Amino acid sequence: MRNNESAEMYLETIQLLTEKKQYVRAIDIVHETGYTKPSVSRAMGLLKTRGCIAVDENGYIRLTEEGSALAQKILERHRVLTAFLEKIGVSAEVADDDACKMEHVISDETLQKIKAFISE
Repeated sequence: MRNNESAEMYLETIQLLTEKKQYVRAIDIVHETGYTKPSVSRAMGLLKTRGCIAVDENGYIRLTEEGSALAQKILERHRVLTAFLEKIGVSAEVADDDACKMEHVISDETLQKIKAFISE
């Protein structure tokens, strides 16, 4: 994996899939993202090495405590940014796409200010 953004995207995808189904396998990630099987396999190996995921003997992937914390953080960023963009008039589809790009680079301070703003 080239960078943290890529790792974050995979963790977010695993978290979202986990919310939808009981078991997540690499093929589910392939279908969800459109990435190739070799790319997903390589990424899963790196996430496993980093301690973010565990893979059982059946190939089921689960987030570790560390991986889950990271996935929850990035998912919250995505949801807050999407809500903010929609609140200022951006269409839902564009807001979702833009939030996906922004969630990896926004500071905690800015995110907190956006959360306070949309709560008003």
